[in-house]
Amino acid sequence: MTLSACSGGSATEDGGSEGFDPGDRLSMIVPMGPGGGSDLSGRSIAAGLEEVTGKTISVENQEGGGGAVGYANFMGLEGDATALLATETALVNLALTEDVPFSWESFTPIMKVGQDSTIMVVPSGASYETCTDVVDAARAGDVKVSVSGGVTGNDAIQFGLIEKDQDVTFQRVPYESGGEAIAAALGGHVDVALTNPGEVIGQLESGDLKALCVIAEERYEYEALKDIPTTVEQGIDVTFSQYRGIIAPGGISDEAKEYWVNASKEYVETEAFEEYMSTNFMQADPLFGDDFVSYLEEYEADLAAGLE
Repeated sequence: MTLSACSGGSATEDGGSEGFDPGDRLSMIVPMGPGGGSDLSGRSIAAGLEEVTGKTISVENQEGGGGAVGYANFMGLEGDATALLATETALVNLALTEDVPFSWESFTPIMKVGQDSTIMVVPSGASYETCTDVVDAARAGDVKVSVSGGVTGNDAIQFGLIEKDQDVTFQRVPYESGGEAIAAALGGHVDVALTNPGEVIGQLESGDLKALCVIAEERYEYEALKDIPTTVEQGIDVTFSQYRGIIAPGGISDEAKEYWVNASKEYVETEAFEEYMSTNFMQADPLFGDDFVSYLEEYEADLAAGLE
């Protein structure tokens, strides 16, 4: 029941490949709604790449279908080196579980910035104190859980793994973005939500939400999260790590790929990268180009095995 992430030319002064220039009308597509982890990632990476390239990169949310709309639209930009997309595990999930016209191989992997584990949260007034309490409640009756990113998104997969491991069933309530899912938990519309720490650290610190467990084998090392126990500690044999990064359209030139890989390598050496990692409680594990490809091959195989 385990899915864990595994773990990169030189850049010119303007962060790119010598002789190649993508121009000045650049875009970063976020295939999820505003306010969630994907949106935070896309905007942070775009800002960091602006710093190292001297270019302006506009960010556009194209939500729908748990990411499928944005990825499908991105396929239409074949060969266009002026566009990037903020990618995460939905790209792999969708291709394995839905009839979509793309897979990660449809695009050009540029950079994986790192990965993060999910935490299970409930409103502060909820009676649940552990993830085991939630599982026990699901055995006794209905437990409403928010599922962002569609029926095949990361939330659905993680709840599905817990259901399979613990022989329980959750009542799923779908939402398009992580921000909507958290709002549903805060508003009492669902009992439980899964989220990345960067999305809810404010609510955890204010006491509006409380964390029950990390869907992981090992605890976070960040001071604000180190006291949250893991699923494994609580007898739930399920772990899950989500990657975040960027891709370019398929069919771009080798020079264009090198430009964005080199710019990405410069980005991970900046204070902006360090701030993004720490602010969003990410585990830094940057991979570039072909190394990112190898990671995706292994991640896809692991996820497929977890879904069997």
